[in-house]
Amino acid sequence: MFRLPPILICLLLLTATRLFGAGEWSLLKRDGRDYVTLDNVGQFYQLGPIQRTGNNLILNTGNRSLRGQVGSPEFYINNLKFVLSYPVAEINGRPSISRMDLTKLLEPVLRPSRIQNFTKVDTVILDPGHGGQDNGATSLFGSEKNYSLDVALRAREILKNSGFRVIMTRTTDRFVPLEERATIASRYPNALFISIHFNSSGNDASGVETYTLAPRGVPSMATDGPALSDLIPCPGNQRDAENIALACAAHATLVYNSSMFDRGIKRARFVVLRDNATPGVLIEGGFLSNSNDARRIATPMYRQQMATSILQAVQNYRNAVGPRQSLPVASNNIPTANPNSTGPVVITSSQAQPVEKTAAP
Repeated sequence: MFRLPPILICLLLLTATRLFGAGEWSLLKRDGRDYVTLDNVGQFYQLGPIQRTGNNLILNTGNRSLRGQVGSPEFYINNLKFVLSYPVAEINGRPSISRMDLTKLLEPVLRPSRIQNFTKVDTVILDPGHGGQDNGATSLFGSEKNYSLDVALRAREILKNSGFRVIMTRTTDRFVPLEERATIASRYPNALFISIHFNSSGNDASGVETYTLAPRGVPSMATDGPALSDLIPCPGNQRDAENIALACAAHATLVYNSSMFDRGIKRARFVVLRDNATPGVLIEGGFLSNSNDARRIATPMYRQQMATSILQAVQNYRNAVGPRQSLPVASNNIPTANPNSTGPVVITSSQAQPVEKTAAP
């Protein structure tokens, strides 16, 4: 069976089919949290009814698909893995996702051209992780600080050749505090921020993953559970919709180009994402603690491949995000199914959330 390459995900979503009909968002409650049913999601996004086998769930139109499992936070959009803020829940026999995941993940990924207040991109800020006395992860072949810098320098070259202005948080083997990296990124308008890292684990973990900032109130996946700090507003949360759209573009190209195991798009409150008002992601290009990953990372070919993935991610993001025409904002703060619109719309981070028992115009 033909399987759509993940690299095409953002471009495919950019050209999503027309949305006919209005639909209605109905909220369900579980543990004090709002949920919407996946049937409701399928109806609104014209993905058809749920196909269910046991706890496995699929919504599929042929060129767009959602896939998940009751009780699991792992969720796939066009075969690209995302990690939801909260697991898929079954409420009164109806598989449902949290309203947080609808507004902060599904909507900006499925309809990126409706992201409001987006910034036009002409600058890319590359952040090679670690440096100086901070080696980061290490393997028999080398250290994270050197590999991340090498990828960034390679990416800088091809980004410049493609017409982008490129800013580096470091260009040599020196230590740059995390707060300073965030400050550097926040100086530049019309920019994207990409932090480059490699992973390490006590087990034999393998593969690539991408992090973006956790929305306010959502536990960081880099910690053991909820914390009071989850409720503190962060500068980066101003860009929640753009952050997840960039994560989609970056992770899709990284997975496709590397053919590495897809560990998913995750949420965390890393300082460089939290204190940075520029749309940003942190990519992990493999595990230096895994012998197979480490051998690949040690090759110039793989690091050039990562650099190319960064360029493609920036280009795909720039093509996908932002309106191609003037589109009205839904006055009642819910997704608008506009039969005259061929492009995608958004629920913004602070305004548009499904309203209980309210029909879309």
